[in-house]
Amino acid sequence: MAGNSKRRGAVRKPGSKKGATVGSGGQRRKGLEGRGPTPKAEDRTYHVAHKRKVEAEKKASGSSGRGGERTRGGRSGSSRGPGRGATTEVVTGRNAVLEALRAGVPVTTLYVASRLEADDRTREILQIASGRGYNLLEVTKPELDRLTDGSIHQGVAVQVPPYEYADLDDLLDAAERSTTAPLLVALDGVTDPRNLGAVMRSAGAFGGQGVIVPERRAAGVTASAWKTSAGAAARVPVARVTNLARALGELKQAGCFVVGLDGEGPTAIGDVAFATDPLVVVVGSEGKGLSRLVREACDVVASIPITSAVESLNASVAGGIALYEVARLRSQAEVE
Repeated sequence: MAGNSKRRGAVRKPGSKKGATVGSGGQRRKGLEGRGPTPKAEDRTYHVAHKRKVEAEKKASGSSGRGGERTRGGRSGSSRGPGRGATTEVVTGRNAVLEALRAGVPVTTLYVASRLEADDRTREILQIASGRGYNLLEVTKPELDRLTDGSIHQGVAVQVPPYEYADLDDLLDAAERSTTAPLLVALDGVTDPRNLGAVMRSAGAFGGQGVIVPERRAAGVTASAWKTSAGAAARVPVARVTNLARALGELKQAGCFVVGLDGEGPTAIGDVAFATDPLVVVVGSEGKGLSRLVREACDVVASIPITSAVESLNASVAGGIALYEVARLRSQAEVE
């Protein structure tokens, strides 16, 4: 009996047992629900990914506190200073900066490297900048390297607003005001801004009144284009069009002849019959050449004779040669 009473004393009363009992599910439901899915790393304030996200948002809004914004490549937009973005750009190099200042391009800041070796160009740059009251900042060469995204700046750079593209009608108006026959250049699928800059430079050298580029899948006037143009971007307007083939059709209706460049063109560029007439020279991309619709819009497809050892010419080189040939033919016609 003693064993039995001892055994009964060890038995717990109903409901007093630790752990789950009958009907305890509702009591412990909240405990079983958990805290939900684990937040993303960038949403956890203590995580390094969250700090990176905050810094990126600050840079995107231009509030990083490090100065101006950066863009791409002679014109440049990120928050560390002039170089990759959409709000401001940077023109680098003495020739490009001087031409921009001479042309009256709006300037927000002029950056000059400390201990700069002065020459006639830099003296004129400083004279123009001081005369117009531009903001002048003297920075170290490493800082200028960073601000210009490592481009060759020659110790000077200016921060400018984004490039303002012209309308197609603006180019036609400029051509009509010219004392020579209109000469325009259109780029079909040229995606390297340095090629665009080189073509702008050639257009300025050989009497071109402007350059036409498509809005999509084509290079725009970036810092690299400004740099390569050696300042011609300040003098040669660039128009952006939605559809290049349609724009060429409008130019033909306005009285222009359209000549497309292609390595297999049946006519040599030097033999084009209407080079002295209002003319549009179309340069295709190095890989694909002229697109089908653009080719169909051309009055003639011309080639530049080259040796068989060379497969093709760089787009900007081809454009420069074609413009030179047109200028030569026009000069000959004036003499005759």
